[in-house]
Amino acid sequence: MDFWKMNGAGNDFIVLNDMAETILDEKLSYIAKTLCERHLSIGADGMMVVRPAENGGDYRMLFFNADGSVGEMCGNGARCICRYGYEVGLAGETQRVETMSGTVTGTRIDARHYRVRLNPPTVMEPEKTVEVDGKARICAYVELGSPGLPHAVTHYEWLENADKEALRALGKTLRYHPAFPKGANVTFYDFLGPDSLRAVTYERGVEDFTYACGTGAGSTAAALTLLGKVSGHGVAVHMPGGTLTIDVEREGDRVADIYLTGPTNIVCKGTVTDEELTV
Repeated sequence: MDFWKMNGAGNDFIVLNDMAETILDEKLSYIAKTLCERHLSIGADGMMVVRPAENGGDYRMLFFNADGSVGEMCGNGARCICRYGYEVGLAGETQRVETMSGTVTGTRIDARHYRVRLNPPTVMEPEKTVEVDGKARICAYVELGSPGLPHAVTHYEWLENADKEALRALGKTLRYHPAFPKGANVTFYDFLGPDSLRAVTYERGVEDFTYACGTGAGSTAAALTLLGKVSGHGVAVHMPGGTLTIDVEREGDRVADIYLTGPTNIVCKGTVTDEELTV
């Protein structure tokens, strides 16, 4: 199988083109789990598979987490797949990508920067009280698209200096908290200035922090926009792998659209020769 390795602000992915390879559905989860293992194979946060469109888009994106589980959508992955689609001729500078959670529109800004319209929120609870270790913690809960990609968002003061193991333990607790019945990607944020945030996300399917999470950044900025804590225009979300820019469009007291802009990087292209795979 031929593959591309890409990343969006450090959130890294393996891309396979199933239009050319014709991979059996029952093999995809195993392939993703095998190839995403960093010490034994290529290594990545997730795997994306390109397939023909089914509902009028330019093509379809299937997303798998590093543990082989199916992901509803991925914001940084969508930006990377838009660059892939443009570079291999599947679509033009503006494209429509079908995902499990709905169709995502992507736009080429320049050679390396892409902007995507994320799946709009289908659940938005800007302030939800969750009990952790006997203490109340305020979280926002957001689901993007349908079926909804779940995110819990919570403020963490002095995030830059946080004890990493304590933060990881809290992230894991919230990721599995019964208040979030689907499980949740958990984003911790802190304010750096007007419309400027520091953030890090503990992601489902990776079961650890990633260098960046596009839907996490979008969910954070959307919730804070509704709470009046950011403007919603050009909100800079600084994550370990780079900066993502979020624009939020409101219709009254609800979020209508979330746009995610950021960098992409083609790391390498090659042929999978992993002998652990029997495809």
